[in-house]
Amino acid sequence: MTGLALTAVAAPARRREKRPGHGWLLLPPVLVLLGFFGYPLVLVVLQSLESKTGEFGLSVWLDVLGSAEFRDAAWKTVALALGATAGCVVLGTFLALVIAFVPFPGARTLSRLVDTVLAFPSFLIALAFTFIYGSAGILGAGGFLYSPFGILLAEITFYTPFVMRPALAAFGQVSSAQMEVAASLGAKPGRVLRQVILPEALPSLASGACLTMLLAMNEFGIVLFLGAKDVTTLPMLVYGKGIVTFDFPQACVIAVVNVVFSLALYGTYRRLTKGGQRAAVDQA
Repeated sequence: MTGLALTAVAAPARRREKRPGHGWLLLPPVLVLLGFFGYPLVLVVLQSLESKTGEFGLSVWLDVLGSAEFRDAAWKTVALALGATAGCVVLGTFLALVIAFVPFPGARTLSRLVDTVLAFPSFLIALAFTFIYGSAGILGAGGFLYSPFGILLAEITFYTPFVMRPALAAFGQVSSAQMEVAASLGAKPGRVLRQVILPEALPSLASGACLTMLLAMNEFGIVLFLGAKDVTTLPMLVYGKGIVTFDFPQACVIAVVNVVFSLALYGTYRRLTKGGQRAAVDQA
């Protein structure tokens, strides 16, 4: 019997070994990826190592990383991204909880209306805020709009669906039996929320937060369109160095730093997403 079992296990392995490989099918997309992403990124890195005088080295990197302008832009970029992420997590979680667990007419319509924001370019949100809060807008709160808080509010409005969507999917997978058992044992709604619902949705909320922070750190349209005073983020600094002052080496240094930040956040997002998928499979 043991020999038959080993033979049955080994047979598929032999069949897999005999099956012709299809690794060459990956070659075209890899070449496209290298051509459209890898090659330009290599050029940007090489440009960041070359000064205006043609010298090759780290002098441009030292100048940029040691400048107060770069540190201020990096701090404001991270601060705005963290603030937008926190606001999106709070608002997105609240909306997802209401839509998922509070039955009311129009819940599905509200969910779809929020989803439509995903189809808009970010500058449309800034344009709408200008019509509402601008100096000549409905409310006329121009001073508020052209400040860091105006940018923060616009980013929260635009990126909330990126948290709400995963949260809704996670809340839909929470077992109603668990909530009923907790309620039958005397747990109040707040305790059921803290100890049953939110722990189940935590991986989805974390992945949505990472994705929101990744997008907020690279936001350009809202910041440029609103033109807030004394608000210069890393993407805006790249634009200013590359387009306004034509200092391409410094623009490339800042762009490389921004890419490194983005790749780190994307890697965290992917790990959290895979963790949430494994947890869902284990629960099933």
